[in-house]
Amino acid sequence: MALTDLLKRPEGKTLEFKRDLSSRLGVLRTLVAFANTAGGTLLVGVEDGTRNVRGISAPLAMEERIASLITDSVTPRLLPEIEIHAWRKTHVVAISIHPSTARPHHLTREGPARGTYVRVGSTNRRADTELIAEMVRYARHDSFDEQPMPELNSEAVDFRVASECFAPVRKLRRSDLRTLHLVTTHQARTVPTVGGVLLFGARREDSFPDAWIQAGRFAGTDRSRIVDRAEIRLDLVSSVTAAVQFVEKHSLRGAEIGRVRRRDIWTFPPVAVREAVVNALAHTDYSQRGAPIRLAIFDDRMEIENPGLLPFGLTIDDVRAGISKLRNRVIGRVFHELGLIEQWGSGVQRMTAACREAGLPEPEFEEIATRFRVTLHANPTTDPLVDDRDQAILDALTDDAGTGAGLRTSDVAAILGVSARTARTRLARLVERGLVRELGSGPNDPKRRYVAAR
Repeated sequence: MALTDLLKRPEGKTLEFKRDLSSRLGVLRTLVAFANTAGGTLLVGVEDGTRNVRGISAPLAMEERIASLITDSVTPRLLPEIEIHAWRKTHVVAISIHPSTARPHHLTREGPARGTYVRVGSTNRRADTELIAEMVRYARHDSFDEQPMPELNSEAVDFRVASECFAPVRKLRRSDLRTLHLVTTHQARTVPTVGGVLLFGARREDSFPDAWIQAGRFAGTDRSRIVDRAEIRLDLVSSVTAAVQFVEKHSLRGAEIGRVRRRDIWTFPPVAVREAVVNALAHTDYSQRGAPIRLAIFDDRMEIENPGLLPFGLTIDDVRAGISKLRNRVIGRVFHELGLIEQWGSGVQRMTAACREAGLPEPEFEEIATRFRVTLHANPTTDPLVDDRDQAILDALTDDAGTGAGLRTSDVAAILGVSARTARTRLARLVERGLVRELGSGPNDPKRRYVAAR
């Protein structure tokens, strides 16, 4: 990236400014953190607060000094790219670090336990034991939830619960537990994996006391007064439904009363809520201890926060672009087979599209300490986005609102002049966005009808 472009950006996860090398320790911590996290560029000769270019008077000597400093101070060895950029009558030295396959790197003088750093926002944080262990697993291409739990036997995975979760998709066989990597062989014994216990463990919280969702509805826009709370301690698959139901319970913005039926209007797009919950459960770092997944609803927003930074090598811009690295392969595989995850990397884009189409601000994504937070905003900034065919459906449902009976799929197909399958697909998308309500006992109810939700 050109120097002029870098100078326009604020400091963040992949960019830092230093006036000079007077704080060598700070420079080294930043470079180690870049290597351990998502890479980055450090510009020497630029003030960090104002982004004013002070410049370097002897850039070649500075380049050599930086190269020697990194070689002598970082283990395993780092190979930076060092460039000298001319700037008016002076120079700036740019040190670029790529995400390292040899992580974790640490400051040699501080040792692995105290000298390993990661990048969180525009700060460097010392990695704890769990985070260092995750770096080691990542470098080996291992997943925490694939690890065996030899202290338990295979009965620790509740086959009945797993079968009930898979029942809508297919009949689960005992042999499928191994195929799904819910159990594995360890020293000639069949034992559960971490993922098997997290998903369907009969006594999950004995091993993972923080693997649950703490949900709360707060009055106003801060946490000073809570009006409702719930502890969702179900298996992870059932937790998705329970968390979404809690949000729906507290995100009703209004209702329209027809002659026969009530039509609810939701604050948050249902598809965005579902994707946020699924992402939190699938990407939590379950090796961390101390706090559960947290779901908080305020008057103006919903926050869902899970333990764990973004997987190494990813930035928030990557996440918005649909780039995904699955932290928990066993959980991801099961969620994918159950239809909770449709396509790798699509969840954030679906969440964003649902909010944009509903006229809401795009979701916010943040790394806070060693946790990741998604915020959905409640206050619309624009009218919901619909194309001509969707608008025709909404107009027809609005015209029918006086009867309260709703329209069938065949009615909508006739209005649009399309097949029943095409009409059903459009209706399903409008239901996901919260613009249309479905009336019926289920997707196979022949008397299923649709009514306007707004």
